[in-house]
Amino acid sequence: MIDFSKIKAISLDLDDTLWPVWPTIGRAEEKLAQWLAEKAPLTVPLCAIPGYQRQIREEMPALRPDLGNDLSALRREAIRVLLQRAGEDPNLAEPAFEVFFEARQKVVFFDDALPALQFLNAKFPMVALSNGNADIQKVGLAAYFKAAFNPINLGVGKPDPQMFHAGAQALGVLPDEVLHIGDDPHLDVLAAQRAGLQAVWVNREEKPWTHDVHPAPFTVISLKALCESWPV
Repeated sequence: MIDFSKIKAISLDLDDTLWPVWPTIGRAEEKLAQWLAEKAPLTVPLCAIPGYQRQIREEMPALRPDLGNDLSALRREAIRVLLQRAGEDPNLAEPAFEVFFEARQKVVFFDDALPALQFLNAKFPMVALSNGNADIQKVGLAAYFKAAFNPINLGVGKPDPQMFHAGAQALGVLPDEVLHIGDDPHLDVLAAQRAGLQAVWVNREEKPWTHDVHPAPFTVISLKALCESWPV
């Protein structure tokens, strides 16, 4: 259970907590494909091979371990490799990535996301903690958060406790005074608890809790349900 009396701040995951991420990525990849077809037509046959671009992206951590978990840098380099293999100018990777990145910020929020942010923000200062490359300014959420951390600006991602501790420090509180809210059982819930935070599992799909050695956490099926469960 959550000790609501100890909470002084909120840390919040973004992808799949505030919006479904894969439809967003899919739309961004469609925009990228359209741009490549126009600006780098030799990539079209490679893009038509099922799974080919995904295969390149999966190769990138081994090819460029120096990029760590920086999803923007990994995506940019995957585009560069695609261009090189197609015989196109690899310098097109920069503008191509910008097309993808701009479209990636056009998220479609879950119906309860903005009302929940308004509810929580009225009670506590908040920080965004994400392993993705959503930009809180570009998605229109900057007013809700005091800070935002991801592997691009912090150098590490969840489940590293540094991310959770950076969030607490930015809000001027201790880790055990932060409630972390997220959808991933490992990266959000267990990682936050191991870093000394309390945690809520937003389990929209009502999946079973599979971590047998750890008790099931405080769980809600939506952000709306979390707000409704808050003590008056």
